[in-house]
Amino acid sequence: MKRKAEAQAAGQRQPKKRTKKSALTDEEAKRRFRRGLFEKEVLTRYTKGYANSSPYKHGVINDLVDDKLLRSVREEIKNNVSFTPKETDIYKIHQSGDLANLDGLDDEALAKLPSLLALRDAMYSQTFRDYVSHITGCGPLSGRKTDMAINVYTPGCFLLCHDDVIGSRKVSYILYLTDPDIPWKPEWGGALRLFPVRNIKGKDGQVAKTPEPDVAKVIPPAWNQLSFFAVQPGESFHDVEEVYHTASKEQLEKEGGRVRMAISGWFHIPQIGEDGYVEGAEEKLAKNSGLMQLQGNPAQYDQPQARPVPVEKPQSGPQEEFNEADLEFLLKYMAPTYLTPDTLEQILEHFEEGSSITLANLLGKKFAKRLRDYVAAQDSASLPGSSAEIEKGPWRVAKPPHKHRYLYLPPSDGSSKEKSPIQELLEDFLPSPQFRRWLQMATGCVIESHDLIARRFRCGKDYTLATGHEGKPRLELNLGITPSPGWGDDADEGEEEAAAAAGASPKAGGKGKGKDKAKRKGKGRDKAREEPEELEEEEIEVGGHEVYMAGDDDADEDAAVYRSGGDEGDNILFFQAAAWNKMTVVLRDSGALKFVKYVSRSARGDRWDVCGTFEVEEQDDDEGDDDEDGDGDANARLLEEDTEEEWNGFPSSSEDSDSE
Repeated sequence: MKRKAEAQAAGQRQPKKRTKKSALTDEEAKRRFRRGLFEKEVLTRYTKGYANSSPYKHGVINDLVDDKLLRSVREEIKNNVSFTPKETDIYKIHQSGDLANLDGLDDEALAKLPSLLALRDAMYSQTFRDYVSHITGCGPLSGRKTDMAINVYTPGCFLLCHDDVIGSRKVSYILYLTDPDIPWKPEWGGALRLFPVRNIKGKDGQVAKTPEPDVAKVIPPAWNQLSFFAVQPGESFHDVEEVYHTASKEQLEKEGGRVRMAISGWFHIPQIGEDGYVEGAEEKLAKNSGLMQLQGNPAQYDQPQARPVPVEKPQSGPQEEFNEADLEFLLKYMAPTYLTPDTLEQILEHFEEGSSITLANLLGKKFAKRLRDYVAAQDSASLPGSSAEIEKGPWRVAKPPHKHRYLYLPPSDGSSKEKSPIQELLEDFLPSPQFRRWLQMATGCVIESHDLIARRFRCGKDYTLATGHEGKPRLELNLGITPSPGWGDDADEGEEEAAAAAGASPKAGGKGKGKDKAKRKGKGRDKAREEPEELEEEEIEVGGHEVYMAGDDDADEDAAVYRSGGDEGDNILFFQAAAWNKMTVVLRDSGALKFVKYVSRSARGDRWDVCGTFEVEEQDDDEGDDDEDGDGDANARLLEEDTEEEWNGFPSSSEDSDSE
């Protein structure tokens, strides 16, 4: 928690710390909740509801706190609490510091937050902990370890699928502080959504748990509503639906800004010195959690699985020239400018300098038009709502959702008589010996195998979370075929077309450090609604960009916690917004993290691409390691892309705490 007022100047006397109060009595605690909450029949009703809930056990209590107290809490937060905008691959939120830090504030600061302190102490009182423990059957809960923060979701904010399993967490909860006088509507988004889990029995008899890609339970926010569930490894998967943008500024003001404010946190197992404490219980819990998540090797059921196709090595090396038949084949797909010796030499020079390259308008005009017409028609067509219905057709759904979710199309078995333009890219052009030879000439790498799929990221649904790569460097290709505008790359299109007409238009940076200068924001909006004149000048970030980032050196941190790169310099190695007819090639080192940002429902269409992994022959590096700063060797899974903007309404803060 950070005080709104400026810190005292150096040399002044230290503020007097508040005297620690004794624990709340049973009657004091009950007065801070709604009347009748602790009656036996009410407790019994909630306990039965929790036991019979699905897809896993959870509970919802409406009107939890005394209304007058909670309204005071909301006003104190609005007037005195600082928030930090945070953005990573898994979430985009505005967050306060840990409310456990209230104990460290002086009397003057606490005088501005008396209701918030009263609520926190009531939530962690013995009375309410026993109430939660009875409903969930989870056993004793700690009153000493408070773990709660205030999270604010404004339009465009979200939290993707995860299970909350960290350390000694036992019960997860969310107490909503949405505007009490403007009831939240489900169509605004921001709901807590629960995922069902599939139990898969393997040939060895072990059962693996993996979440399904479609949500099973939707719990919209409501004023003074508590949602809670026991934290269960491999089971308690959930997300927070994106808070959707409005069609106009006037509508946004009328709806109170669609500010989804909530206090969220966890109850933990008893700590040392508390009743119910068991020595070694936390370590055992962590160990068992890890074993439960790995039991049955759930990764074997991930889709899509890597399926590299080995290729023959070139007899004359990567610089072998094209014959007339090769050029005739390549010209069916590629722009002529990328086949000239001068252009290839320029591309190779850029790639050798930066180990990454971005090529605009790679596809020739004739094929590009046919491809764009096809993809645009598919993009505007409606899709089935469920994954099962989608998979009745040629597309598959990537899963599990705590790793990724998107539609993908693998190469077919070649039995289809008529191929779509996307299938031609997948099955004819990109895996061809001619393109492979061109790619070798453009990068200087000798290719050993290829693995290709087409992907479609549905707006309001799809993403990939950050994953690492271990092993030798490999080429990763991405051909953007997104037909809709508004992704942040549109401003460069005219310039790139002119450059491509005149010659090559490669972009690159230092090894593993190349940054495409694509903008991060566009004027995307929900394609299903009108585009009002009021929002024409407003930039709405729609996501969909592909990012390579340096891994963090601290591999001991939990994967659900993300670090800020703001104080340590920019750790983005390569960035490319969704685009039309633009190919990127990156030589990816071990340890580099990669993800595709969640695609907002405000995008004007879906994000489309064809991506491929090309394993390459290792080369002797006589000049030593080019990765001077060691970023390429970092192995941790932790990252964060900090936003520089501050949410208008609350001041900025530098404090950190876990997300919802």
